[in-house]
Amino acid sequence: MPKAASVASKTASTTTVVALRHVAFETLGILEDLFAKRGWAFSYVDVPTADLANFDPLKPDLLVVLGGPIGVNDAQDYPFLTLELALLKKRLEADKPTLGICLGAQLIAKALGANVYRGPAPEIGWRPLLLTAAGHASPVKHLSADRTFMFHWHGDTFDLPQGAALLAGTETCLHQVFAWGNGTLAFQCHPEVRTRELENWFVGHTVEIAKSAVTTVRMLRTDTLRYGPALEKQGAACIGEWLDSLKL
Repeated sequence: MPKAASVASKTASTTTVVALRHVAFETLGILEDLFAKRGWAFSYVDVPTADLANFDPLKPDLLVVLGGPIGVNDAQDYPFLTLELALLKKRLEADKPTLGICLGAQLIAKALGANVYRGPAPEIGWRPLLLTAAGHASPVKHLSADRTFMFHWHGDTFDLPQGAALLAGTETCLHQVFAWGNGTLAFQCHPEVRTRELENWFVGHTVEIAKSAVTTVRMLRTDTLRYGPALEKQGAACIGEWLDSLKL
């Protein structure tokens, strides 16, 4: 009887997702809907104020590392980045399912031993991805240029980690999407954004937009209305197929 009860408990267990969040307005976006539809329990850890020393990076079934306006190399000003990197290294060494977005992708690259540095130019706004052959054979195929433009907001980039498969880039940033191990996927760009929430980004990044010689809020709003709905659909298809492959 105890053995049967144990099996029932295992069957009824809920898949858990934890998102490491660096700034309030950069959320899981459409991924919240994907997780909810699967009946998965998701929660946020607000990294700048969290007790990371007591966070177990191996406990969640899926760990999502979100974006933010700081850089991987800013640990002198933001010491929590050092501990966050250590937690990520531990999870990656265990090869547990991990999704990185923007800063999250940079942190994964750094944790895997790759260099992270300033890119040739900031990428802010909407532009297509250039998929590799491996990308076309992966869930990233849903994000090909003939299906959607991708949303970008980053100034840094990274070298491709050893053992990683490059899935996509852009003309400005060669390393946009890579896969590593059995369950790690990293996006320099943003497949998760929900159109209606991007106004929060335009407010939160107002200083950066004002400094740009090529980007305006009006341009971002116009392009978001034009490209946002397609990305929501294709982003959900991409991440959904990847989640299916994890068999969580």
